[in-house]
Amino acid sequence: MPAPLLSPAERDYITQGIETDCRADGRGCLDYRHFVLETGVLSQTSGSARCRLGDSDVLVGVKVEVGEIEYGQPNEGRVVCNVECSPSASQQFEGRGADDINNQLTLSMDRLFNGPQSGIDVSSLCIIPGQQCWVIYIDAMVMDCGGNLFDCIAFTTRAALFDTRIPRTEVQDMGDGEFEFEVMDDIEDATPVPGWAQSPVAITMYKIGERYVIDPTLLEELCSQATLTVAINKDGQLCGMEKGQSGGINPSLLTEMTQMATTLGKSFIEQLDAKLADDERRVQEERAQGKQVRKLGFFAAVI
Repeated sequence: MPAPLLSPAERDYITQGIETDCRADGRGCLDYRHFVLETGVLSQTSGSARCRLGDSDVLVGVKVEVGEIEYGQPNEGRVVCNVECSPSASQQFEGRGADDINNQLTLSMDRLFNGPQSGIDVSSLCIIPGQQCWVIYIDAMVMDCGGNLFDCIAFTTRAALFDTRIPRTEVQDMGDGEFEFEVMDDIEDATPVPGWAQSPVAITMYKIGERYVIDPTLLEELCSQATLTVAINKDGQLCGMEKGQSGGINPSLLTEMTQMATTLGKSFIEQLDAKLADDERRVQEERAQGKQVRKLGFFAAVI
């Protein structure tokens, strides 16, 4: 089913509001909607998180499993990404339309979280060189689509990686090039994903008229002529960049958008990581007191 259409009057109203730094919902051009984050929401995963950014709702589960070493990478584990959009999340996700969107989002996720730019130390995922390794499966489910979908998926994935623990293994040399390993069951011995703290977030800038916004609603997305997605890690390093849509961006505006995305991304990660760390400390304290707890974080990211 086709995406909803905007009348010229609606398009002008949204565009003119953005020109004056006043969006239809009262935000400025560089303000996020209210952000709700939960971690540890799926008991059968190695780590999980759920994010509600405005009307967008994304659930990410991470499973860590033993797998075979891939050819050409004898000393590395690997990361496998997959994104599925629920048909009930949007009219665009009904029928075959979901396949194209799923493939596009999965490819973007793979570019972000699989490779040196992901920050994940895949060499630390190797168990037995040339034979066995840990495989990190990242599965994202889009349950509701209210705009800024890919950024929401990236935020949620970073939180899920924070929540993920990898079991400790003990490897024994049996001689003659033969090895055996044992996976420890003790959760206290499990370790975080190596390098997760360097994993990036995505900041997508939407060019509308002569200005640009972040975290658009669905109606604002319909008004954009071009997008620029910038991947940034906690050190403010550029981890990737991708332009979307058919409209052009002049070089000076492109530079400005890139610099702004870098500033926003670094600041966002600082807020996100501080909230995750505070929540983790609270959980540990309540567990020490014998309480049943659920990790739950709320914050409005207005930068």
